[in-house]
Amino acid sequence: MDLVVGVDLATAAVRAVAAGGDGKIHAESTTRLSPPCSPRPGWVEQDARTWWPAVEGALRKLTSALARRSHRVVALSVCATSGTVVAVDARGAPLGPALTYADQRATREAEKAQAADTGRWTALGLRVQPFSGLAKWGWLAAQPGACSRAARLAHASDVVVAQLVGGLVPTDWSSALKSGYDPLNLEWSIRALSALGIPLHLVPEVMPPATAVGTVSAEAAGSTGLPRGCHVRLGTTDACAAQLAAGADSPGRFVSVLGTTLVLKGASPDLVADSTGAVYSHRHPLGWWLPGGASNTGGSVLSSWFPGRDLKSLDREALRHGPARSVAYPLVGRGERFPFVAGDAEGFVLDDGHGGVDRYRAALEGVAFVERLGYEHLARLGAPAEGRISTTGRGSTSRVWNAIRATVLGVPLVARADATTARGACILAAAGTLHPDLASAAAAMGAPGEPVEPLAEEREPLEHSYRRMVAELTERGWLAPGP
Repeated sequence: MDLVVGVDLATAAVRAVAAGGDGKIHAESTTRLSPPCSPRPGWVEQDARTWWPAVEGALRKLTSALARRSHRVVALSVCATSGTVVAVDARGAPLGPALTYADQRATREAEKAQAADTGRWTALGLRVQPFSGLAKWGWLAAQPGACSRAARLAHASDVVVAQLVGGLVPTDWSSALKSGYDPLNLEWSIRALSALGIPLHLVPEVMPPATAVGTVSAEAAGSTGLPRGCHVRLGTTDACAAQLAAGADSPGRFVSVLGTTLVLKGASPDLVADSTGAVYSHRHPLGWWLPGGASNTGGSVLSSWFPGRDLKSLDREALRHGPARSVAYPLVGRGERFPFVAGDAEGFVLDDGHGGVDRYRAALEGVAFVERLGYEHLARLGAPAEGRISTTGRGSTSRVWNAIRATVLGVPLVARADATTARGACILAAAGTLHPDLASAAAAMGAPGEPVEPLAEEREPLEHSYRRMVAELTERGWLAPGP
């Protein structure tokens, strides 16, 4: 049986998976990454030089586990976090630290880029934020000597793909969306790039996800155990890859990816434009539009508020405890980008002091409240979720959390724990190799699911707490008044 490999370059770790054309996972591996650091307020950097060694390590573990079957790997794809960027040399090697998706230093650059091409961003339903790759590329280009030393401004996945094939490659239009690429007209915003002083030769060519861009070089084959000549296909952003794995790639179908952050993704026949800039729409390789948004809330609140605690034990206590008496907006750090945009937003807990279990339960509920706010915002924009909502990410492995979320949303969930970014990368690698196209690959290789029903007895108290959180967000001026 021929195999494909998917690589997920996340913030904390690299994950690699080998799968067959039926979606069965034959081997998987993980290597840790050095965590990001914050040398100044608002700055969040990661040593990009550690990415390729970590990917090499994960792939070596994977091919060792496959043993003689490793020569049956015919293609691989790499997916990574959206909005993490770095300048690279002619071989694709990083020239400095990467500016991660959470970095907010490029405030002035975001304002310049927004003003330079406002009509385009309005048509796309985008607003250039300090979080965006475009603003951060502008900051990188403005550093002394940067434009003379750099050969390319790159996204995280571009760095790894360059090392696999032995040179610079095009980027995918999903990663490029927040870096100034117009997926409607299939072109870069020259006005915005010029306003930021970014030379055009530093901007990569853009191709659809799943496009073949080369083969594994002899050097990369020797260090990873992959077959030399194995096809390398462009990936997509991590959330879009998980969306593929969850089967949410036809109109009306949505997935919530609950990892470190909370990401909502779905499919629509039309481009969804959001004047607030909270929702953005990726372009599906087959022509659909993939509207969604990424909140800065999510699973990070558990490691921040309850470091070192046994979360499974806390889950059991939270189930016995029932709905929290306190109400939490569980934002870690400062600034929110979805379902509303507020650079000064900060987390809060109303009526705190009822004990650790109540606070834990409030944190779980708070993320569910943000999730509901997101789906309500998408529905107002003309992109409602229809039927069951899929969920994936590490947070979706908690049955207690899933039940709370289903109750808050008022619809059943389908927990697809295996709908990972790495599985989505496998699906992209299989398009045109194990399967004739992306649609058939996704249909054959998507993750199985477990249904989760709402808890009728908790609906009323959770509804009351949800409305309290919405009222507080509105009172603080972060959320616009509305239904």
